[in-house]
Amino acid sequence: MTVYAIDPTRDERWDEFLQKHTDASIFHTRGWLEALRQTYGYAPVAFTTSPPGCRLANGFPFCEISSWLTGRRLVSLPFSDHCAPLVESSEQLTCLLTYLREKLTREKWSYIEIRPTDSVWTDLADFGKSKVFLFHKLDLCPSLDELLQNFHKDCVQRKIQRAAREGLVYEDGRSGLLLTKFYHLLLMTRRRHGLPAQPAHWFENLIACLGEKVKIRVASKDGQPIASIFTIRYKRGLVYKYGCSDHRFNKLGGTQLLFWRAIQEAKESRLREFDLGRSDCDNPGLITFKDRWGATRTELVYLRYPARYSHSVSETGQALISKYVWSHAPSCMLAAAGRAFYRHMG
Repeated sequence: MTVYAIDPTRDERWDEFLQKHTDASIFHTRGWLEALRQTYGYAPVAFTTSPPGCRLANGFPFCEISSWLTGRRLVSLPFSDHCAPLVESSEQLTCLLTYLREKLTREKWSYIEIRPTDSVWTDLADFGKSKVFLFHKLDLCPSLDELLQNFHKDCVQRKIQRAAREGLVYEDGRSGLLLTKFYHLLLMTRRRHGLPAQPAHWFENLIACLGEKVKIRVASKDGQPIASIFTIRYKRGLVYKYGCSDHRFNKLGGTQLLFWRAIQEAKESRLREFDLGRSDCDNPGLITFKDRWGATRTELVYLRYPARYSHSVSETGQALISKYVWSHAPSCMLAAAGRAFYRHMG
């Protein structure tokens, strides 16, 4: 089979293909890919066995990353929790990956990385495990009452009740003011974790490129923002992508209130699942938080070719940057570091 390269942000067949494919996620969409291009300068490309002018039978999107700091590579997809290969058979996938392995030498890529959602692909020949995450997804088919009863009694149900008693104010939307509140809390959270913050331009571009699919949710106490989450809706699912808070107010249940309001809204819209995203295996606090919502936990395995390139780009970046420095850096420095470094870390 011949393999063709297309630009999924320009090819008119891409949107229709995604609408029909059951494994398509927000990370495959034209808007997400365009935000990656505009923010980080990555070049989106999708590989398919379908000739020009024919209906797309398959497609596997990637971004080519060229960095003087971390090298040249092909990733599907940077800053995306997962990106399943949209194929009809293992034969199609083998054809696409064989083509890419041959192309690696010609293009002088250091490696190719793929981020499938299904463990069936983890046995691919010549691809080795790059990194393993835990992935949580909440089934929204049960009633609201059933969902609520499945939440952890002390750490979720009572926190939602506490938020109501405290009179926390809930806001949502995509306004510049809400983005400012979100980003202020994000800077606080990233400093707490000893990491630079994602560029503000990234979130601006997501809102511009994804439009009504995006929603920023903010909880405030006496006019002060104390927690915020960034969610994206696609097809019959809701994706939790970013969360942040002022840890001094965590006992008030702001984050639990935001998740509960997101779930209530998703049920009203008849969505079927809530994608809670990936978690580092060495982050037990985040894993436990997601477990307490009654979400199903599975492994998310990233794969690389050649297999010897099993180190993580993000780990390489962190090795160059002291967590101690970022945990004591002012907000302006965290934001500037994000603008400077994140494009190298996809």
